[in-house]
Amino acid sequence: MKKVVLSILLIGAATYANAQKSEVSKAKNAWGLASLPGAKTLDETLKSLEDGLKTTDNAIANEKSKVMPEAWSYRALFASRISFVDSLNIANAIAKDKIAEEAIAKAKELDTKGGEKENIKEAEQTLSNALRNRAIFAYNKKDFKSALQFFNELTVKNPQDTSTFVNAGVTAKQINDYPEMVKNFKKAIDLGSKDSESLYSEIISTEFSQVKDTVAGTALLEAALAKYPENPYFSGMQTDLYIKQGNVAKAQESLAKLIAKDGKNASYQYAMGDTYYKQALDLQGKRNKIDPKKKKEFDEVTVKMKGFIDQALPYYKKAYELDPKMVSALENLKVIYAFKDDKVNYEATKKLLDAQNGTPAAAPKK
Repeated sequence: MKKVVLSILLIGAATYANAQKSEVSKAKNAWGLASLPGAKTLDETLKSLEDGLKTTDNAIANEKSKVMPEAWSYRALFASRISFVDSLNIANAIAKDKIAEEAIAKAKELDTKGGEKENIKEAEQTLSNALRNRAIFAYNKKDFKSALQFFNELTVKNPQDTSTFVNAGVTAKQINDYPEMVKNFKKAIDLGSKDSESLYSEIISTEFSQVKDTVAGTALLEAALAKYPENPYFSGMQTDLYIKQGNVAKAQESLAKLIAKDGKNASYQYAMGDTYYKQALDLQGKRNKIDPKKKKEFDEVTVKMKGFIDQALPYYKKAYELDPKMVSALENLKVIYAFKDDKVNYEATKKLLDAQNGTPAAAPKK
């Protein structure tokens, strides 16, 4: 009699276990059908996936099957695929994101033997792809605010993906969110982006011209020069910074290095001429304030001023020689020849300027 009772109990237990597994089996079968290749409309595809997701509702509702990692991994697969496919209904896609994320977390918790590792990985990748598509769709629609939000969410999911940080930075620039742009580009640089050199150019220029943060811009410029010492743009910016700071010695030192590397660069020659010419103009301002009775002091300043003019002259001549379209070099040469009372060169330079419709600069007074 005991054996008969035991057999009945065992049969009951097996039936119950099979009932649990059947819920999960339905989900697996539904996934297999939904994944079959073939021409389907968007509505057909979504219906198949939504139906499949419903089969997992029963699986995770059952007290026994809800502890089976398969129940959650297939739920994650369905939900993530809907999020990826349903590009027309953003609200539905985002809602499915949450379901997928919860299912992935639960599957990882229960999958102690790693049997659902591949399904979990696929669901995670599909979620990332869905979010990337969402960001791109928003960007193409010029909804840059939403696109930035999606790209930023994607950087959290893929913290080592440099392209995602670059995309986030590019999107932030579209809405003039410069701090966000700089943050994302800097992260891409830190991760070793192949575009680091151009990204440095972007954020350095932005810090100086848009954010107006000279301290941050200078720090970035120094970091860029340390990494790309041969980059003429960075060296040129450093030179400009020295000039603006009034640090003539540093500016000339920097320009001398640039000219040594590329003596045929007209801009470097012109900039070096400027370092001398601007000192002459500064002295002219000081000389104008000197009491005419103090002839000795006046003459001393004049001598220094002439010295700077003479030093500037060959660089401006070289700049024009290298770039005949550089009107600014001609303008300054005309001013210098007028100051030096060099009528022959003045007239020749004036003709060149007139031919290019240039506007002459103001000459330092003698």
